[in-house]
Amino acid sequence: MRRSSPTWQLLPGTLHDIEAARRKCRRLVLKRAALSAGLSAVPIPGLDVVSDIGLMTKAIEDINREFGLTPEQIERLEPEMRVVVYRMAVGLGGMMVGRLVTREVVAHVLARTGFKALARQAAKIVPLAGQVAAASIGFAAFRSVANRHIDACAGVAAAASRVN
Repeated sequence: MRRSSPTWQLLPGTLHDIEAARRKCRRLVLKRAALSAGLSAVPIPGLDVVSDIGLMTKAIEDINREFGLTPEQIERLEPEMRVVVYRMAVGLGGMMVGRLVTREVVAHVLARTGFKALARQAAKIVPLAGQVAAASIGFAAFRSVANRHIDACAGVAAAASRVN
């Protein structure tokens, strides 16, 4: 039975709502990943890294907001639900769920993927093919990181809806 508390309405309450949020976020990620790929192909040193960090930071913030998991939204939840959300986020490995997303955090996550280093090496070997490889690898890395975040947010929202 669902509570009629207005604070609970911040999180998607049904599996249908969660799936709708997941689909909307995946479309957003696809667009941002394509933009990231386009910027990766531009042969200006450092542009790809700076643009990826900015695009990813904004995407993570938008995904958190869509699932009701920004720090501000979580603070408006009832105290016991707030604890549940944070526990679920930690349990599911949602490093950026419900947290203030900074460029440093995003840079760390992107650096852990290792994809950009591979793209830079390819660009050194064959400039044109390297640019294409950098764009492809950037697209895949962006989608991978963002889609894992979507899955973590959906998992937290689903677990929270079962608790309530």
